[in-house]
Amino acid sequence: MRAAVLVEPGRIEIEERPVPEPRPGDVLVRVAAVGVCGSDAHYYREGRIGEFVVEAPLVLGHEASGTIVAVGAGVPAARIGQRVSIEPQRPDPGSDETRRGDYNLCPHMQFYATPPIDGALCDYVTIGAHFAHPVPESVSDDAAALCEPLSVGIAAVRKAQLTAGSSVLVTGAGPVGIVTIQVARAFGAVEIVVTDLDERRRELARSFGATATGDPRSFDMSAVRADSYIDASGAPAAVDSGIRAVRPGGTIVLVGSGSESMHLPVQVIQNRELVLTGVFRYANTWPTALGLLTSGRVDLDSMITARFPLEKVADALESDRVPGSLKAVVQVAPLVEEQDHGTR
Repeated sequence: MRAAVLVEPGRIEIEERPVPEPRPGDVLVRVAAVGVCGSDAHYYREGRIGEFVVEAPLVLGHEASGTIVAVGAGVPAARIGQRVSIEPQRPDPGSDETRRGDYNLCPHMQFYATPPIDGALCDYVTIGAHFAHPVPESVSDDAAALCEPLSVGIAAVRKAQLTAGSSVLVTGAGPVGIVTIQVARAFGAVEIVVTDLDERRRELARSFGATATGDPRSFDMSAVRADSYIDASGAPAAVDSGIRAVRPGGTIVLVGSGSESMHLPVQVIQNRELVLTGVFRYANTWPTALGLLTSGRVDLDSMITARFPLEKVADALESDRVPGSLKAVVQVAPLVEEQDHGTR
């Protein structure tokens, strides 16, 4: 099979690799589409994200969809042929975190495209059968791949405790900010205020459900008293001003991957008894994601602004620098005619 391999920062090479064998409990998926995440671009340009460092050739991509073409022992052969959205996680089933339901926090997690685990920018991948979620025909391959960032938005909105009639401030109108806006609206938020430096992204935010938008350089945050605040920017200035815009007893959720440390208005947090938490990936979100998609409450296809073949992965990783870009998808096609891998 083909694999787009990051061999060093700024260099992707297409390599020939063996098709992986599905282990017991696994499925083999022929990859259809892979969304490009900001983390992929960071690894491509800088070779690291915080403590996660690329020290050997790595296949990027963790937002993926495809079709099951083979199954491992213990998985019904009837699953062959299913179109699926991949939840790109392999937690340790015996860890304390997994056993209590917080499997995203498993210290032994093997996550696609997080060094040293290869991702999905290749023709075939394996994943645990329970993490290959069947999708209906009404959901496109591209949208099925983007269930992954949608899951981040779902995790954030759940942590923010949004419900019918809630108000929320979102800073950052990139892909995660846009899905968060859509999820907040679907969960019943009636006031969704969004700030971003880019006017084009503020326009996108309004088209996806924001009730008000503003440029953080001039927007009057003191006029906002949101029930919850979700940061999807990672910018220290945004976090500081966003915290000050939350009503007493409200909730702050940090989603954006920003500085390792930053100044926080501790007295505001303490005196208003604000709840401050973070989001690290997601757990138990795919059923909700697929429900939002099939019901039409969330639109992922309209977020896609560019599509690339596997051979143009480097261009896809640079596409976030193109004015007006929101979300790029790599559409992967098998190199060879599909073989009958059978049941293993």
